[in-house]
Formats: sequence, C-alpha cells, structure tokens
Amino acid sequence: MEKEFLVKVHESYRDVVSVCDIGLIGKKIVEGNFQLDLTGEFYKGEEVDEEKLKEIIEYQSGEDATFNVVGDKSIEVFKNLGLVLKEGVRRVGGVSFALVLV
Repeated sequence: MEKEFLVKVHESYRDVVSVCDIGLIGKKIVEGNFQLDLTGEFYKGEEVDEEKLKEIIEYQSGEDATFNVVGDKSIEVFKNLGLVLKEGVRRVGGVSFALVLV
C-alpha cells in the first residue's frame, strides 16, 4: 500500500496528532484572513499508508488525543471511521481541514 500520509504525535498532557496528505507538506495556503501553514515541523512526521494511519488513529483515540487533519485523503480516512462529519470539515484555499477531539 502506498504511503500517502504524514503523521506526527506531539506528546503532552493530551497528545496532539497531526495528519496531513503528503502532497501538501511544505505549502502555505492563504485565503483572506485564514491560512494553513504546512511549512514548519508540526506536520512533518512519519510517512504511513492508510492501514498504519488507521492503527495510529485507533490507538490515539483510546488515549484521548486531539487530531489536526489536513487534506482530502486524510479527511476521508477520518470520515470512513466515523470521526469526522461533513459539517466538521472546513476549507482554506481549496484545502480541507478538520480538528477532531475524541
């Protein structure tokens, strides 16, 4: 299976997990007063395929994590797992993102 996602776990009292479509990393998307900055270290994590991403999501969901999710492919994985509804997805410059608290 192709590695299409970047995942990075930021450990704190409640882990924050960044998930991003690989093709978006390094970009800064701006629309009006809103921006998605994918140029820094926050989203630069491990390259994983969809199965590994699902394993990480499942484990981190049990740990009460928060997820920052960017990109159509990443959002679709969360939707398929029932963790994101269409109404919870926003777009900036044509790029979808969601914040997920489990």
